Amino acid sequence: MGELERLEAEVTQCTRCLLHRGRTRAVPGEGPGDAEVMFVGEGPGFHEDQEGRPFVGPAGQYLDELLTGIGLTRGDVYITNVIKCRPPGNRDPLPEEVTACEPFLDRQIALIQPAVVVTLGRFSMARAFPKARISEVHGEPRKINGIVYYPMYHPAAALHRPSLRPIVEADMGQLPQVIQRAPHLPDSEPPPRAEQLELF
Repeated sequence: MGELERLEAEVTQCTRCLLHRGRTRAVPGEGPGDAEVMFVGEGPGFHEDQEGRPFVGPAGQYLDELLTGIGLTRGDVYITNVIKCRPPGNRDPLPEEVTACEPFLDRQIALIQPAVVVTLGRFSMARAFPKARISEVHGEPRKINGIVYYPMYHPAAALHRPSLRPIVEADMGQLPQVIQRAPHLPDSEPPPRAEQLELF
């Protein structure tokens, strides 16, 4: 068993926050350990909690369509979430839940070393763009410690607000260029970690 598999197994047994009490299954993430692109969503929903896999509900089906549109499949990318257990009623993650899961996401990024981390929604966006509004920074890559963070709206947001679909599809359409440019983008100053949750 490799380091990534050990980490995923650790997530399935995690009791760091109270979310473990209500979960059916933890959802560590899935994809190749050498993926060039990692997608980071918010947290598992009903379908993900049932299956233990990320993005398998309607938002996941839309993500699959978006990937197909740029010549990728789920098997090409690593997909995970900021938090690994479903919040009750699909509510927003609480700051302490994000904090409890943060070491897992840190380790996933460190092990996989993707060229690009696509943040889906404001909770994962806050990692690289604290205090920013997603409406202002979506589609604008930022390189931190050698990894490019590329903020996008969450696919679920586009399903709930059809006016966002053209924006999401345009941002995804730019991803191949972002991947290509990633090695040449200059590094930005890392954001202060303590301020990441201030917008919640």
